[in-house]
Amino acid sequence: MDQKQNSLPVARAVEKNSVKLVIVEDDKFLRDLIIRKLSGEGFLVKEAATGEEGLEIMREEAPQLLLLDILLPGLSGYDVLEAMQKSEQLKSIPVVMLSNLGQKEEVERAKSLGAKDFLIKAKYTPGEIVTRIKEILDELYM
Repeated sequence: MDQKQNSLPVARAVEKNSVKLVIVEDDKFLRDLIIRKLSGEGFLVKEAATGEEGLEIMREEAPQLLLLDILLPGLSGYDVLEAMQKSEQLKSIPVVMLSNLGQKEEVERAKSLGAKDFLIKAKYTPGEIVTRIKEILDELYM
């Protein structure tokens, strides 16, 4: 299957404004940059600067995917993952970790808590993050 066909299902869903994402990132500059990229691709994006806010937003309306930092004020990304695993409502939401932490232990811990992928901020441009999100959504929902 060529790349264009592979991204088509997500493109169709995005055209209908039906793909909702939540980003939990305390770095406002990076959060705004990623939101601009995702919104420009047609995704509906809700944002939170803390783990607590992120959990609250997801409880109100479950997204198709959560983009989650690890180092956050209050609840860490790991705490959010643990809370999600304990919640019937939230445990099936796919999570992509987005962090500058990237040691093997951090990646393994995040994945053991249910994260689908782990992206190291310094290694990905916002455009590459959007591409990876689309790939994951295609794998999960199409």
